[in-house]
Amino acid sequence: MRLKEIQRTAHQAWSPAAHHPIYLALGTSAQQLDASFNTTAALEIFEVDFSDPSLEMQLKGSLPTTNRLHSIVWVDFGMGEDGAGGRLVGGSENGTVTVYNPEVIMNSGAEAIVGQSDKHTGPIRALDFNPFQSNLLASGANDSEIYIWDLNNFSSPMTPGAKAQPAEDISVVSWNRQVQHILASANPSGKAVVWDLRKNEPIIKISDHSNRMHCSGMLWHPDVATQLVLASEDDRLPVIQMWDLRFATSPLKVFENHTRGILSISWSQADPELLLSSAKDNRILCWNPNTGEVIYELPTTNQWCFDIKWCPRNPALLSAASFDGRITVYSVMGGSLKAQQQSTADKISSSFDAMDPFGTGQVLPPLQVPQPTVQDTIVPPLKKPPKWVRRPVGASFAFGGKLITFGNPKLPPVQSPQPVPRQVFVSQVTTETEFLQRSRELQAALQSGSFNNYCQAKIQNAKSDAEQDIWKFLLVNFEDEARIKFLRLLGFSKDELEKKRSEEATDARTSGSVSPADFFSETPKENSNFQIPVSSDTDGLISQALLVGNFEGAVDLCLNDGRYAEAILLSVSGGEELLKKTQQKYLSKQKNSISMLISSVVTQNWRDIVQSCELDNWKEALAALLTYAHPEDFARLCDTLGGRLEQERTEKRCLQACLCYICSGNIEKLVECWASHRDSSSPLGLEDLVEKVMMLRKSIERLRNSEVAVQSPILAEKLTCYAGILAAEGSLGTAMTYLPENSDLPGIMMLRDRLFHAQGEAAARQQTSNSRVSVSTAKPTPVAQTPAPKAQSQYQPSAPGQPQPPMPSVFTPSAAPINTGPGLPPSSHVLPSYPQHPAPPFQPQPMPIGGPSAFSPPGPSMPAANLSGPPLQPSSSTPGGLPPMPSPGVPPTSFMPSTSSASGPMPPSPHTGGPVPMYPGGLHNQGPAPPMASSPFAPIGSGYPQGGPGAPAVKPFTAPAVAPPPTGRSHPPRSPACRLVCDKGLLCESSIATLQTCQHLLYLCFPQLLQQLPAERVEQKEIPAEHMVLKSTFDSLVQRCQLAARDPQTKRKLDDSAKRLGYLYDKLREQSLSHNILNGLHEISRCVASQNYQRGLEVHTQVVSSSNFSEISAFMPILKVVMTIANKLGV
Repeated sequence: MRLKEIQRTAHQAWSPAAHHPIYLALGTSAQQLDASFNTTAALEIFEVDFSDPSLEMQLKGSLPTTNRLHSIVWVDFGMGEDGAGGRLVGGSENGTVTVYNPEVIMNSGAEAIVGQSDKHTGPIRALDFNPFQSNLLASGANDSEIYIWDLNNFSSPMTPGAKAQPAEDISVVSWNRQVQHILASANPSGKAVVWDLRKNEPIIKISDHSNRMHCSGMLWHPDVATQLVLASEDDRLPVIQMWDLRFATSPLKVFENHTRGILSISWSQADPELLLSSAKDNRILCWNPNTGEVIYELPTTNQWCFDIKWCPRNPALLSAASFDGRITVYSVMGGSLKAQQQSTADKISSSFDAMDPFGTGQVLPPLQVPQPTVQDTIVPPLKKPPKWVRRPVGASFAFGGKLITFGNPKLPPVQSPQPVPRQVFVSQVTTETEFLQRSRELQAALQSGSFNNYCQAKIQNAKSDAEQDIWKFLLVNFEDEARIKFLRLLGFSKDELEKKRSEEATDARTSGSVSPADFFSETPKENSNFQIPVSSDTDGLISQALLVGNFEGAVDLCLNDGRYAEAILLSVSGGEELLKKTQQKYLSKQKNSISMLISSVVTQNWRDIVQSCELDNWKEALAALLTYAHPEDFARLCDTLGGRLEQERTEKRCLQACLCYICSGNIEKLVECWASHRDSSSPLGLEDLVEKVMMLRKSIERLRNSEVAVQSPILAEKLTCYAGILAAEGSLGTAMTYLPENSDLPGIMMLRDRLFHAQGEAAARQQTSNSRVSVSTAKPTPVAQTPAPKAQSQYQPSAPGQPQPPMPSVFTPSAAPINTGPGLPPSSHVLPSYPQHPAPPFQPQPMPIGGPSAFSPPGPSMPAANLSGPPLQPSSSTPGGLPPMPSPGVPPTSFMPSTSSASGPMPPSPHTGGPVPMYPGGLHNQGPAPPMASSPFAPIGSGYPQGGPGAPAVKPFTAPAVAPPPTGRSHPPRSPACRLVCDKGLLCESSIATLQTCQHLLYLCFPQLLQQLPAERVEQKEIPAEHMVLKSTFDSLVQRCQLAARDPQTKRKLDDSAKRLGYLYDKLREQSLSHNILNGLHEISRCVASQNYQRGLEVHTQVVSSSNFSEISAFMPILKVVMTIANKLGV
């Protein structure tokens, strides 16, 4: 049966039996041309890969050659040395013997020739290597030339003896398969000569007395040392003769079945009863030399095959080279041609289906290609089972690290009438003992929840300082006051800093001390009167500016005179805007090493620190983020810092980046960084990664009090690979716990199914319980495993009931429940699910001053968005998020702050749109909240963060310990329509979260009543102060262009731009634009302000190309139009 095929006119050579995978070397055949009349020559190596169902073979390497070949052999000389795959030897048409290195050909092709000689005077048609000493090679050419080559010393060959007379061409040489010093040669006239290399002379000559024997092939019997076969190319005598040297007067047997001359023969070394022959009658026959019977005939095309060879490694395979330019690989084990015929028909159908040959743009209707009737042609196998089918022993690995073995039983000395019992042995194989031990320790820690002890053990056993630092950072995630401990690990401690500051102050006082007498003598006398300068110098000008209330002028004078302290003090009295300007001017003039840090602390712009600091100061940058960064920005800034470190592509920076990713809780980045710089393919390397990932994952789950799903593809891949190794070592139950539960990838689903069925009843019982053990409530589940060698572990997990360290007192809101929908903050009550329909937008109002309601910020979700999806954000129709629904009674104590303050000032909410109360009142207008009394630049309080395991957390806000009763304003009077909806049972009063929901249901059920209701007044929000510069800059640009424009078409575009820019301002009010888009808009604004419109257009192009166009399509095109017009008008 045909298995592989390739279009080549070449001689062939299989890779040696010890070589894996199987390769087929092809050398361009001499004195033959293909259909393209190509005159070039090459030596090519193809891989015979049967996992690919197609007929093509993959080209692994090619080397152009100067001459075409008459013969080629692949010798196993030098195999295994430095990864060598033996040697390829080719005999060319000009008498050159060339030795190639096949591994070099497959890798690069450069310097693949390791030996070359032109000792022969004519074409080399015969090559063969010694089966006992692979370094010995025999070659035959014209004029009875025979050389014996030693591949260790290729320059000086030897001859087996004197040349045979008369001189004739040597068509074939063959080494004896049983006696290593016997060599035979034959010529086209039908004469064969047997040489004894120890005597350097021929010992016997064989010839056919009919003189019609034109020898085309000669082979020694694989098992019988004195037998050989000769094949005749003469059409008058198309036979194969078997000779025995002990009876050399006539052939022992003659095989006659071919009708025309035989071109090539090949004898199987795996089974001496299989002899192949190909002839000019287009047939390939397989003979049994012992009986002379044809036991197999290959289905071939109507072409002559001039070269056939058995595969040394796979004895069922053979290859045939035909004159029509095809190299075909066959199997003698039979099969069906139906699949190949159907494949050919499918290729034709797919090639002509839905074509558009005329380029009309119209897809043609499906073409009904006439399908030929596929005949189920069954190719029968050999008539007799080949020798290699009979297996004395066998072994097979099964899923789960099982090894199944069997063997032929030994026959008893006395024959018994009872059949001999046959046994199959099933064994458990474990090869990764250390891997299994560490895996058991990790699983014990995950089941018992003893993460602190596990991390402590890892710190003690760490082999390097970097490994120790990573485990110290992971340990901090499970401890209280994580921020302070992170800073301490980075080398920053408040206690040590205070100690150093005290010592510095003591030294200063000591060095600057004076005597008591000098102190009192230098004390200035009290002066009750002072003079206000009004002169024209700097002091006078400052005094005059202060006297008329011109704080800005006074500040400028102080700054110009270098009086920065006076400028800051005066700017405080001049208002917040003047203070900001003064700070900016001061910071712009300070260019020392500390000014950048001070600027970031004042302006809270930590992005510049992260992006521009020296990487050697990564610890300082991370410490600043831990101290000052807001929770919603902390994870992103840590990831940015880690990304910069990772770009250095050194192991040291990689480990430092991993620490940043641990602080931000970004498991996906941690996995990518670790896998790119550390070996995670070996079992122990993968164990190192999984241990860190599972500890970080459990810390996030402990922080959020909910399980983290695996959604990262690279993490799912690593966990699946880890589970596969566990399964291969027999730990089936443990492997099941690591498979991602929410993945539908085929590989993961297949492994889960195999694990489930391999465990049998144990898996069925496990399915009824949670396979992933909760840290706080679940007990350890024993996993059925095959006993393995016990090793003393340095880590001893604590008992399942051992209490863990208490959770931090600071409340960190977890992600909103699924039922609440985007934008809704967490609540102890969950709204019922209703179909989503468009509804009028709702704008929450700020709280009244001094209101008694408690306040709780709707904290952002965890930063591990790579695991559980992006954090829930307020919807575009309700900027700032909807307020939570009213909750009657006393809220849970775990959600209540510890202190009370009935009317204290309210801090700003992390989200925009005003603070959201924990127990809101009604949807009434409320006054604005007073400003914060504390410094806006103070470091954020410690505790577990909202932005990641290491992020700073917002201080708990004070509120009454018991929720105040709802006031009359909390529930506005309902309209008759709304009451009717509630009375019908569609929505009870306790479930109404907002007026938006009520109006939505009214619109669905009673549209006629809704039309009678008065229109709701919707107040428009203000654009955030930091983005007001965009509105002022773009509006000013449009106005300047309108004044300068004279063309009516240009004026119409400018009139339309005002409306189109309104979409931008709406998105700024809603704060629905991404960070990258906002940065681009501010850069465009600066370009417009400096009238650098060309640069503005370049920034515009960058923003559009790197953003979601649906998010910016409403305003970015008109912005480009306005800048183009401004550039043209020169305004």
